Amino acid sequence: MTDHNIDFSMVLASAVHDMKNSLGMLLNTLDELRTEHEESLSGSSKFNMLQYEAERMHNDLVQLLGIYRLGENNLSAHIDQHFVPDFLSEHMARHVPLLDGLGIDYAIEADDINGFFDDDLLTGVLNNTINNAIRYTKTKIRLTAREQDGYLVLGVEDDGTGYPESMQHTGTLSFKSLDFNSGSTNLGLFFASSVAKLHTEGDRTGSITLHNGGKYGGGVFEIWLP
Repeated sequence: MTDHNIDFSMVLASAVHDMKNSLGMLLNTLDELRTEHEESLSGSSKFNMLQYEAERMHNDLVQLLGIYRLGENNLSAHIDQHFVPDFLSEHMARHVPLLDGLGIDYAIEADDINGFFDDDLLTGVLNNTINNAIRYTKTKIRLTAREQDGYLVLGVEDDGTGYPESMQHTGTLSFKSLDFNSGSTNLGLFFASSVAKLHTEGDRTGSITLHNGGKYGGGVFEIWLP
């Protein structure tokens, strides 16, 4: 007798996990190819687009897995202490080959501070936000870190046209804010907001902000962690 009691959410999550791992291997191969054929590939718009889109799909799959775990009440933050400038440098380095290939200037302006957060979850947030900044910037991207009002504030800024008014936001996002009928679901922002909410201290909870301005006058994404 055929068993029709299939947990399709588990099947999809397993498939997404496999695709994420395959894309991770593809991205590593693209990095190696860029290194081996730097002269011919660094300025190739087709190669840069391939790497950008592969990175974007990888980030989307990471977020989907995180949101699945959140729905299963199986996503929690494992808080450790990290030296913030090193953390940001490590994550900027992942994007440097593509940034160089696209001719985008990049900088890190971080106070010499330690932060307490889940580095795996913040990695997913930062990679997605940097990738978005690469998509919308004109020539510059910077990562920032500071302490403000008892929060660690990590930021990603660019010199693009900025966030439209409908996307400018402070606080947290609900799942109802996702619109799968539009061109952008805001999946990355929902994931970032969910990660922020997992970071708590006493009665304080993390949040995200999206606004325009900053040093470059473009879009500014910030995640506030208590």
